[in-house]
Amino acid sequence: MLIDTHTHLDRSRQLVDAQLAEAEACDVRLMVQSGTDLKSSRTAVSMAEVYPGVFATVGIHPHNAAATTSQDIAGLRDLARNPKVVGVGETGLDFYRNRSPWADQERVFLAQIELARQLDLPLVIHTRDADARSVPLLREHAAGLNVILHCFSMPDRVEEFAELGWYMSFAGNVTYKKSVELQEAARQVPAELILVETDAPYLTPVPLRGRPNTSAYVVHTYRFLAELRHTTVVKLAELVLDNAATAFPRLQVDAI
Repeated sequence: MLIDTHTHLDRSRQLVDAQLAEAEACDVRLMVQSGTDLKSSRTAVSMAEVYPGVFATVGIHPHNAAATTSQDIAGLRDLARNPKVVGVGETGLDFYRNRSPWADQERVFLAQIELARQLDLPLVIHTRDADARSVPLLREHAAGLNVILHCFSMPDRVEEFAELGWYMSFAGNVTYKKSVELQEAARQVPAELILVETDAPYLTPVPLRGRPNTSAYVVHTYRFLAELRHTTVVKLAELVLDNAATAFPRLQVDAI
């Protein structure tokens, strides 16, 4: 059984039922649906309530930080009471798109770190062209929390993050021909800290690159990573499932 530890079922043109059926046919039976604002976080929780194999994270993406109020953070807190909410996020900083001012991004990021601490939930991190700021903030404010570096993109810092016990989650871009450094990072990540995701509908893995991604396609990333790490897909799947259960303590791996 495979798990997709980060997806956006609500952003696909396919109906959710169709996506889940396609995923199940590939033995992808568990997935974590990520919220990016209050509305999508509500959607994530609603999906998790309907589908046994779907779990949710609730959060505000840095792109949406400027419009975020204290009431939105309170709304996330209310949603997180649901037992199928397994984490806070995705949250972090994005200085590449700059769709929200940096000050707003940091304000909302820190508010979510504090929320995760109060709720004793993991943090799912988005960081793009902002590592020089996001990592120090995590070091200062997120000590003791489970940190999941979604769509891992800092291949030169594997050893540093391993010492911190942060999880490194690999998406389909690790399969790309030019992702040589990321592939080396995927070899080096300690076994107990590796996760696998799609970030669907984005980052479709080879050999399906060019199509909209879907949770079913995570099997290609598992195959690629298994070869990189000189193991089998079955063993990697078991490892990632164990890691996901540790990273997200509310995750019910026997939900289906």
